Amino acid sequence: MITLEMEVAIMQYFGVRQNCIVPNVSWGLGIHECDLLVLSKNNYATEVEIKISKSDLLKDKEKIHRHHSPKIARLFFAVPEKLKEVAEKHIPDRAGLLVVHKNKNTGRYVVFQHKCPKRNSKADKWSESEKINLQRLGVMRIFTMKKQLLSKFTNNSK
Repeated sequence: MITLEMEVAIMQYFGVRQNCIVPNVSWGLGIHECDLLVLSKNNYATEVEIKISKSDLLKDKEKIHRHHSPKIARLFFAVPEKLKEVAEKHIPDRAGLLVVHKNKNTGRYVVFQHKCPKRNSKADKWSESEKINLQRLGVMRIFTMKKQLLSKFTNNSK
């Protein structure tokens, strides 16, 4: 399973029509890097940290920020099914755990919540300007991806 497959499955799980979901937020918001940032209709943020290998999961403990931010209300780690037991032992106590597996009959990826996160009761509600900034970053992601797709398409048609 690759990161992109995990991202798409998790974005579907959280509902792209109900929430503002932006992958790979690394600058522009004054918070640490987030693999997926989900902003609810109520303007509270959920961070999803995606791990596809055991070494990456274990290495996460070395991060200085430890996924603490007054902007994040909930934290989830998302892992493939094969890493579920390792993740249970190594993710922060306050973090929820999402497990992703591929349905053998349909070929689709299914996400289930294995552990509920502890809500950060001190988390700030996002302001309208912060929400717009996140949406702007999301549009920038789309633009970058379309440029990459176009480049691949034009290079392959030569």
